[in-house]
Amino acid sequence: MTERTLPATPGQTVGPFFHYALPYPGDNELVPWGSPGSLTLRGRVYDGDGAPLPDALLEIRQAGIDGVVPQVPGSLRRYGVPFTGWGRCATDNAGEYRFSTVEPDASFIAVAVFARGLLDVLFTRIYLPGATDSFLDSLDTAERDRMTARREGDALVFDVRMQGEEQTVFLDFT
Repeated sequence: MTERTLPATPGQTVGPFFHYALPYPGDNELVPWGSPGSLTLRGRVYDGDGAPLPDALLEIRQAGIDGVVPQVPGSLRRYGVPFTGWGRCATDNAGEYRFSTVEPDASFIAVAVFARGLLDVLFTRIYLPGATDSFLDSLDTAERDRMTARREGDALVFDVRMQGEEQTVFLDFT
């Protein structure tokens, strides 16, 4: 009997599918660009060799300036809502992502990372500079630093490193 080899299916391998089906106009705008009180959250996603990852996708969920995480129905219908609390951004060819958002009245922004080669989504948090909470305080200094954004002008910058010595701290919800 000869063994038949079947091609991999999307359930067995991942990407680069993200740029084809998931992004949509305004997906990275939790608030309109340049609106009062808005800031840019940006960064790069790097693979295990330190090269920028051009086919990753990040989703963020966060509280607003009032500390409330909005419960906005229909995440694809963004216009007319002052703050959605949720956004999605695919990386560009340089591995960069960019969101227009507000600084939350909370210590962190929740992040989901999708990328080629991953069979499951990865979760992390972007902590604001100077933030404290029991989870962050339980980490060693290097891990805390890798979970904390840095300020550059009117932007928060947070890089995601998928593997290696500087790997982002990913959370396990199992």
